[in-house]
Amino acid sequence: MGVAAIVEDGKITNATSTTSTKEKSSTLGKDDFLQLLVAQMRYQDPLQPTDNTEYIAQLATFSQLEATQNLEDTVSKDMSNNLVGKYVILNATDKTGNVTTVKGKVDYVMYENGEVFLAVNDGLYSLEDLDTVADADYYEAFEMANMFSTMIAKLPT
Repeated sequence: MGVAAIVEDGKITNATSTTSTKEKSSTLGKDDFLQLLVAQMRYQDPLQPTDNTEYIAQLATFSQLEATQNLEDTVSKDMSNNLVGKYVILNATDKTGNVTTVKGKVDYVMYENGEVFLAVNDGLYSLEDLDTVADADYYEAFEMANMFSTMIAKLPT
């Protein structure tokens, strides 16, 4: 999410417009950082220009921020890909706001518009819905115990 501030005569005014429809965030992204750097360069005092070393330090910070975000994306995708074939428990929220628990094996991972979706039980769920990654033996034993418990409950007394 990026917020663009209106700059008039080198000063930021109170009127702002959002450049993204994503939910508001209190952190600055690389686009925001680059906008600030360009605004600083554009509106610097020509009689007292900013030292080149300051720009180099800011560009280094920008490069570090970009590398960190790229690493975060790579780790997220790698983690998602490693979930294929594993049993997971998801807490999914439907359109009415009800939270349902979905249990099953991850069949595949899909990437769409920068989001990661897990295919479980013929449905797609956001990676953010992931609650637990279960050991296969434990998950199968747990399911068998639930089935056994249900069967016992159906027996006549």
